[in-house]
Amino acid sequence: MSENHIKGNFLPNEDKRRLSLSKDSFLKHQNNLYSSQKSSCESDGGLNTSSFSGHLVRPTNHESKKLQSPSYDQTSQIDYKLHPSGIIPQLQNIVSTVNLGTRLDLKAIALKARNAEYNPKRFSAVTMRIREPKTTALVFASGKMVCTGATSEEDSKLAARKFARIIQKLGFPARFTEFKIQNIVGSCDVKFPIRLEGLSLAHPDHADYEPELFPGLIYRIRDPKIVLLIFVSGKIVLTGAKERGEIYRAFESIYPVLTSYRKP
Repeated sequence: MSENHIKGNFLPNEDKRRLSLSKDSFLKHQNNLYSSQKSSCESDGGLNTSSFSGHLVRPTNHESKKLQSPSYDQTSQIDYKLHPSGIIPQLQNIVSTVNLGTRLDLKAIALKARNAEYNPKRFSAVTMRIREPKTTALVFASGKMVCTGATSEEDSKLAARKFARIIQKLGFPARFTEFKIQNIVGSCDVKFPIRLEGLSLAHPDHADYEPELFPGLIYRIRDPKIVLLIFVSGKIVLTGAKERGEIYRAFESIYPVLTSYRKP
C-alpha cells in the first residue's frame, strides 16, 4: 500500500475533514450544518425538514406509520351500529353457481378456449380461469358451472357472466340463468390469544376441539347457520354464509364469547 493511502489521501474531502477534527469540534460542525440547512429550507418556502435525510431530523414513528399504512384511519370508516366490535371480517372467497341451459362438449371447449384444462380421468369438468376478476370456473357437460375465487358478490357475478360469454363465443347456445351464491368465506383477527380448551368445555353443543387432529376449534352457530374455525392466535375463519350480512352477524354474536376466553 502506498504512503498516500496510509495517510488517507484516497478518502473524499469531507471524510478527510472529519478525520482531522476532534470529537467535540466534529459534533459542533454537524450541528452547524444542520442549522444552516434547516434555516435555508424554511426560508425557501417553509419546507418540512423531516422529509430530508442525512443530518436532518427523520419522521417520527407516528408519522412513519401514517405514511406506510394506507388504512391508517380505517377505524373512522367503521359503522359501529353494524360492527359493534370494531372489526370487519374480510371476504376471502365466494362460490357461486350458474345454469348455462344447454349441454356442452367439454373436449371441444378445452381445445378451443384459452386457459382451459380438461382431464376426464381426474375430474369430469373443464377448469377455466380468467384474470379480471381473478376467478376459476368448473364447467360441467350438463351446462352447470361453479365459479370460485371472487372476493365480492359483484365480482362473482361478473366473472360468471364472462365465463358464460366465453362459452357462447365457442359456438354453444349458452344462457346466463339461475345465478346463486352458494358459500361465502370470510376471515378476521381479534388481535388476542384465545383459550380454546375452556371454550370447548363451556360450549359442548356448539364447539368441537380435537387438537391432535386439527389445531383449530370448530364452532357451529345455528342462526345464522355459520361454521367458524377459531385458532388460539385469535385468527377466525367463517364459512357457510349465503350473503355478506350473515358473516357479519355471526362474528358479532361470537365476539363477546371470544373476549370472555381471552388469554391473560
